[in-house]
Order: sequence, then C-alpha cells, then structure tokens
Amino acid sequence: MPSVIDVAPELSVRGSLADLIALVKPRIMVMALLTAAGGLSLAPGAPSFELWLTLMVGTALLVGAANTLNMYLERDVDCLMARTRNRPLPRRRLAPQAALTFGVVQAVLAVPVLTFGISPAGGFAGPLTGMLGVIALISYVMLYTPLKQRTWIATWVGALPGAMPALMGWTAATGRIDAGGLAVFALLFIWQIPHFHAIALFRHREYARAGLKTLVGEHGEAAAHREIVVYSIVQVAVSIAPWALGVAGRAYLVVAVVMGAAFLYAVARGLARGAGPAWAKRLFLLSIVYLPVVFTTLCLDGLR
Repeated sequence: MPSVIDVAPELSVRGSLADLIALVKPRIMVMALLTAAGGLSLAPGAPSFELWLTLMVGTALLVGAANTLNMYLERDVDCLMARTRNRPLPRRRLAPQAALTFGVVQAVLAVPVLTFGISPAGGFAGPLTGMLGVIALISYVMLYTPLKQRTWIATWVGALPGAMPALMGWTAATGRIDAGGLAVFALLFIWQIPHFHAIALFRHREYARAGLKTLVGEHGEAAAHREIVVYSIVQVAVSIAPWALGVAGRAYLVVAVVMGAAFLYAVARGLARGAGPAWAKRLFLLSIVYLPVVFTTLCLDGLR
C-alpha cells in the first residue's frame, strides 16, 4: 500500500489541474464556444478549417481569461454565497497569485490569436474580431465585475460579453458588422435580461448577503416583474429578426414563435398566480431550455 508521501504529490498535481480548469468555468466556456461557432456557421461564406480552429482557440482563451480574472477579483464575495463558496479560491485550494497569472496569460494570448491566427496557412479572425474580444474582456472584468456590487445596471453590462462570441464568429467570417450579425447578437443579448432577473428573484437573499446589487434588491419585486415582462416580449420580437433578414428560414421561424409563445405564457401564468420564488425558478429553468432550442434551430436552419 503506498504511503501518504508517495501519493500526495500526484494528488496535489491533480487537484491543481482540476482547480485551474474550474477557474475558466467550463460550462460557460462551452456555451461561448457553441455561440461563436454558431455565429461563424451562420455568416455568409465557407470558413476554412484554419479559421474555425483560430476562432475556437482564441475564444476559449478569451473566455477563460475573463472567467479566471472574475474569480480572482470576486474571491472574497464568493465566500459568502452557497453556490460559489466551494470554488478553488474561496476554499484556498489555489493561491490568488496563481489565478491572476493564469488569467493574464490567457488574456495576453487570446487577442493576438484572434487577430493574427495560429496557422501559417492563414485563417486569422481579423482585427475586428480581435477588437470585439478586447471589448468583451474589458467589459466583463473591468466593468461588470465591480459594478455588480454598485448597481443592478451591471446586468445589462454583463449581457454584452455574454452575447459577444456570436458576433465574433460572424465577423471572423465576414470581416464586418452587419444586420445579420447584429440580429444573432441581439437574440443572445436580450435573452440574458429576463434570465438574470429570474435568478435574482429566487436568490435575492443570497445576493444581498454577498453585497451584490440586483433590480429586485434595489427597486423591489414589482420592478423585476415589469422588466421580465417587457424584455420577454422584446426577446420574442428579436428572435424573429434572423428570419426577417434571411439568416434562417421558415423552420426556424416556427420554432422561435412556438418557444416564444411558451415563454410568454409561462411569464403571464406565473404573474397571474402571484409570481413567487418557485415561479421565478421555473422561469429560469425554462429560459435555459429556450435558448439552446432556439439557437440550435437557428444554426441548423441557417446551414440549409
């Protein structure tokens, strides 16, 4: 049987690697990569393998940097919330300096990869995509992260980097920002508003203990309900834009309308019955079904 001295170094290495992976928030990264790939596939033209590879690597580095630096800056706040207190930095499984270094290295690599590519054969995403990456990184780390403790408007600021990978995919293929790319971006951007307000409604006390500002915390539940109603309607309207602009066809339109109607029905039915925390949680869960279904259909129908 091996001694503690024999196995401890191996466990330490495994633990450190797992903690570094946790810093990049793998679930969020996967979603960002999928939306970036969606934006690239929906854009006009036939992107090369080198372009696909460059966009995926650059986006992964960019999202990894943003999430790592976010965890570094919020390590003290994360200690106060049940859903984040087991992260590597609050649990002191990883030194803050290691996280900072890891985040900075990813950030330093991300923008050059997107701008200049990683293959001699070409396939660079271009300066516009690189610039959008810089905007996403700065808005998430330097604006959204500190604003969360100052104002609920941070919800809107955070939606920008959340939707940016799709627009980066579009500009990587086209080299420009146009109506089709903005329609795809808007779908992801607006979706986040009712989604995050729903989370805030059923996690209100937890957010308040951590000092994080939400609309419900600053202006009450009625204000959050109004915002959810308004932007759920906007969300459905925006989801029609890709069809109207010819990015996708009728199959997408049918799915977008059906899913939008189901979402609006859930909003209205919940409000009619009192709109408590249970309703907010159900709406949140519905929102994380709505987006993958609508966006996947958009990408598949756009590839026809």
